[in-house]
Amino acid sequence: MKKSKFTMCIFLVVVLTTNFTYSQSKKSDNTLIKELISKKKSFNKEFGYGFRIQLYNGNEAVAIKTMRKFKSDFPDIETHLEYKQPEWKTQVGFYKTKLEADRALLNFKRKYQSAIVIPLGK
Repeated sequence: MKKSKFTMCIFLVVVLTTNFTYSQSKKSDNTLIKELISKKKSFNKEFGYGFRIQLYNGNEAVAIKTMRKFKSDFPDIETHLEYKQPEWKTQVGFYKTKLEADRALLNFKRKYQSAIVIPLGK
């Protein structure tokens, strides 16, 4: 009888300790998630939000030619021609997540092998 009471007490201590430890780790997980969200928000404020696909980076004539060809191949997707000294950039689309941009990139890579995903700045 004494042995079963002792075993029952040990069992209760183990169960209560496990529950307490689990609830503590859950609280720390929630804290970590909140910290991660906060860091992501500050990153977006500093570096902008979203992605584009860059098809070309170089001289103006080729950038314009690339833009026209892309408009012909994919008329429903917006195109952007940017100049950042000393080079012209042909960029297309707007994607909220890197995953969306990567999926679109797979379609464009067939015709534009040098295409890359780039994050948008401010």
